[in-house]
Amino acid sequence: ATVSVLYCRKRMAKETNYEFGGPIGALLTMIALPVVIVFLFINSNRENCMKGADLSTLNLTTPTIEELVSYDAAVVVVTWFAFQVLLERILPGKNVEGVILPPGAKTKRLKYTMSGHLQFWVSLASVAAAEYFDLIDLTYIYDNYLQLGCAASIFSIILSLYLYATSFVGDKQLAHGGNTGNVIYDFFLGRELNPRIGGFDFKEFCELRPGLIGWSVINLSMMLKQYQLTGTVSLSMLMVNLFQGLYVWDALYQEQAILTTMDITSDGFGFMLAFGDLAWVPFTYSLQCRYLVDRDPGYDPIVVVGISVLCLCGYTIFRCANSEKDAFRRDPNHPSVAHLRTMNTNREGRKLLISGWWGLARKINYTGDWIMGVSWSLFTGFGTLITYFYPIYFAILLIHRAQRDNEMCSAKYGNAVWSQYKKHVPYLFIPRVI
Repeated sequence: ATVSVLYCRKRMAKETNYEFGGPIGALLTMIALPVVIVFLFINSNRENCMKGADLSTLNLTTPTIEELVSYDAAVVVVTWFAFQVLLERILPGKNVEGVILPPGAKTKRLKYTMSGHLQFWVSLASVAAAEYFDLIDLTYIYDNYLQLGCAASIFSIILSLYLYATSFVGDKQLAHGGNTGNVIYDFFLGRELNPRIGGFDFKEFCELRPGLIGWSVINLSMMLKQYQLTGTVSLSMLMVNLFQGLYVWDALYQEQAILTTMDITSDGFGFMLAFGDLAWVPFTYSLQCRYLVDRDPGYDPIVVVGISVLCLCGYTIFRCANSEKDAFRRDPNHPSVAHLRTMNTNREGRKLLISGWWGLARKINYTGDWIMGVSWSLFTGFGTLITYFYPIYFAILLIHRAQRDNEMCSAKYGNAVWSQYKKHVPYLFIPRVI
């Protein structure tokens, strides 16, 4: 029996297909991400800012503990999370079912309440009312940005520890990729597929609500701070708020579409998603607005119009492609997608789109998403490379996600079928280019 166990362990180790550089890569990533949040702040604030792409102007000093950690900031982060949980629990919404779970799950499909769109508006209205009646000072976010970012980082780490520990309690549905037996790697990727307390789904909630809505609130704080300092709101600040607000609103309005994404259907909920949702998104994606408070480029209106047109083009590609995919997944016979050409697969009832938006490129939605990111940065001018961190990082992320999706689909449909599909749709991001 002992020999058999050893053989199984060796075989499992050989068959483990690590991503992100394996356990070492996961560990380095977990160390690096909080450091990047601090680095971006100390190199793009009122006192210090990297000039252009001149690396010699980088600020590499280490902030003090007092500059990083604040009890008040921790209270704000925990209160915001609790407020979002409360809204998720009490607001009404459409009840829907997720995708069919892997074999062995206690239930075939999980149930979700789609109240994210309402929660977006209730959250913004609540913040606006609290500011109006002097219950809060929204500019506190600008004044204590680094401490809030650190508090969100620590909170996400504590949540990740809780999720990892509870994944060993009871008969849980584990994620395939996060169940390798390596503590570091499984903690990073997430062991449990859909951690829940009753009907509260941690992963679906964190993916869209506290971090994304928090991003919009941070942007509004930056706009208010700019108004307090200058007596006006610049065109760049206004447009970044509008377009990033549109992006957040779109995600919450289309909340049901997330139930078929890789994050929900395949990945476990661990540090990778928890930190990304609760710390990385709100405190790196808001970089453009924070920069504009003190260093607005003062664009002429015609320049702002040009960048806005670029952003709208990106949004059009992003939304049209995602809507087409979502409509096809819901009902391939729906009039909006019934005319599209498809390719049969070896999985019963599953077909692949090879025309329409998805006939142009296999990840055409990523292209639109990235164009929007570039336009957000263009609104900040060219005074520093730091504000272009988002499109640079996002390009790397999207390429990596495309590679992960390619490997998963090849395993899902078989190499022969997937290779044939790629002959029908040869381009990955940009038609006739790449």
